[in-house]
Amino acid sequence: MEQFIGCDAHKQFSVFVAVNEKGHAGEAARVPHERRLYREFLTRLPPHSTIAVEASGQYSWLVDEMEQSGHCPKLANPLEAERRMGLTMKTDKLDAKGLAILLRNGTLPEVWIPPSELRDQRELLRLRIFLVHLKTRVKNRIHGTLARHNVIIPGADLFGAEARLQLGERLPELPVHSREAIEQELATLDFLEGEIKSAEQRLEAIMEVSAEADLLKTLPCVGTILSMVLMLEIGRIERFPTAAHLASYAGLVPRVRASGGRTRMGQVCQNVNRNLKWAFVETGNLVVINQRRLAGTHVVRLYQRIKRAKNHQKAVVAVGRHLAEAAWWILTKQEVYREPRNVRQALSSTHG
Repeated sequence: MEQFIGCDAHKQFSVFVAVNEKGHAGEAARVPHERRLYREFLTRLPPHSTIAVEASGQYSWLVDEMEQSGHCPKLANPLEAERRMGLTMKTDKLDAKGLAILLRNGTLPEVWIPPSELRDQRELLRLRIFLVHLKTRVKNRIHGTLARHNVIIPGADLFGAEARLQLGERLPELPVHSREAIEQELATLDFLEGEIKSAEQRLEAIMEVSAEADLLKTLPCVGTILSMVLMLEIGRIERFPTAAHLASYAGLVPRVRASGGRTRMGQVCQNVNRNLKWAFVETGNLVVINQRRLAGTHVVRLYQRIKRAKNHQKAVVAVGRHLAEAAWWILTKQEVYREPRNVRQALSSTHG
């Protein structure tokens, strides 16, 4: 009799519950996250078992072990799985049993499991994103300290070569501890710059053999870094049935509330791929910055039209959605980006 297995994974252990075809659940098994014990448990399961496990911070090594043991892991969206289980009480055993029942019923909210190599490459990409955000925070601290003491350095870029020299000359104006803090923060910035460049060089080595990254560079304002983010975060384009699915996955589609003949558009969803959303919104902002150079193009006309009707933020998201849908067509057809020929007003921003 076929078994459906649910796995409620935690940091130190996992709880497994098996449900048979008739819906009867077996005893819960608590397995420590020591690899030897975990592998021994997996070998005792029926061959080629299907195991439902929630997407969490430690799912990666769990599904690797399951696949190496000959089983078939299924990754579940944790928020949607919790809603579908509808449990009024919450225990590890009930969660594992609930996942097994969803798997048995064919209602498990399954999400894609990226290949191990892609998950590894994403770590390098996300390290670079983390370092850039950290660099921005350090810069903001320096700006804040200088503002508190009314030290103004002329020029657009405080951290350019010439401005850094002027800043060094003005540092003695600051109190001793504030001056030492800025000196340490500047040293931290230099260190972060070196680490970011190192990460970018390793990413570029990965991208050298990627035809997908080259195609994505044909999108307006998408360069080397953004094409890396898009390629690694999108993964296999075949997993998205339509361009709208990719735009939704990237968090660029607003919620729709329709009732009694009235339709309201809400904010974009939050439970999405945040790195991909950032990349498309960042590209939209670059389009806005380069409006003069891109004058007359579809993305600029789309931005200006939505901005007049709504506001800047919604217009940038609309541009990001168009780029997400265009990325789907580019990767699906393996063709470079082309200006849309259809100029009619349409629901999809791709056909603005």
